[in-house]
Amino acid sequence: MANKLDKYYIGIDLGGMSAKAGLIGEDGSLHRIMRAETNANDGANSTAKKLAALAEELICECAIAKADVLAIGIGSPGVINSESGTVVNWSNFGWANVPLAELVAKEIGLPVYVTNDANAAALGEAYYGSGKKYADSVMITLGTGVGGGIVIGGKLIEGYRSAGAELGHTVIRKGGVQCTCGRRGCLECYASATALMRETKRAMQKNADSLMWKLSSRLEDVSGKTAFSAAQQGDRVAKRVVREYVASLGEGIVNVVNLLRPQVIILGGGVSNEGENLLKPLRRFVLRHIYAPASYAPLALVQATLGNDAGIYGAAQYAVQRYN
Repeated sequence: MANKLDKYYIGIDLGGMSAKAGLIGEDGSLHRIMRAETNANDGANSTAKKLAALAEELICECAIAKADVLAIGIGSPGVINSESGTVVNWSNFGWANVPLAELVAKEIGLPVYVTNDANAAALGEAYYGSGKKYADSVMITLGTGVGGGIVIGGKLIEGYRSAGAELGHTVIRKGGVQCTCGRRGCLECYASATALMRETKRAMQKNADSLMWKLSSRLEDVSGKTAFSAAQQGDRVAKRVVREYVASLGEGIVNVVNLLRPQVIILGGGVSNEGENLLKPLRRFVLRHIYAPASYAPLALVQATLGNDAGIYGAAQYAVQRYN
């Protein structure tokens, strides 16, 4: 049960199949997380009602008064105009110019703020996770795609009309692999889990004696772990796949560091679970190629620590910053 003398914020991480809401105290303590199913067929109005109902249920379960909740933050997929709280475009749900903050606020009667889900995760890690020791951090998520968020001086850098910080769509190889964004050679095409699996399968098809076949007997069974696991067991083909993956990811990170020079790069998403097997060679690559040496401007490269809760923490922190 929450302390009735405290004030709180609610962070909501909105996804394509579910929404998670957490109650966070002003001291940064997370009291409880609750979930609700989401569905593209619900439509914007019904989804807003679900999010408001989820927040109401959370308040009730934590036995606090609604008046003790100062604001709600939502991390949503898609292109977000965070100033107005509008989902400009979310292709998976078919949303265009949905005033999500306004719709949810109308249902629950509290201030509501919306930002992009990757930005929310970056803000969460910056304040409550691996970046809390640093004022300037960049988070890069390595999942189906490559997302990211930039926090400088404790504030999100979202760009004009919140359309910036698309780190996965910076080109590292001119004329390279076709990206879903329409360009070729984007970081996402080489550093995502999808890209790692693509290159793992390609290497396996060319090398029937690779240990990777013992770890994933069918190409359909290949995951982001396959090459890393085989490389740790000494497989030369897998080592090459990992080396090339690290170099591609490293190129993207070097570009980010040379442009922004944060104090820390935080890696999240499924591939980051490789921990030091990924981070150790990646540090060597990045520190060797950045422009200003780390002896002058130290740079940390670490794994995210909040996992699936980063978006909840970050959405709540976004509400804190906007409300105050």
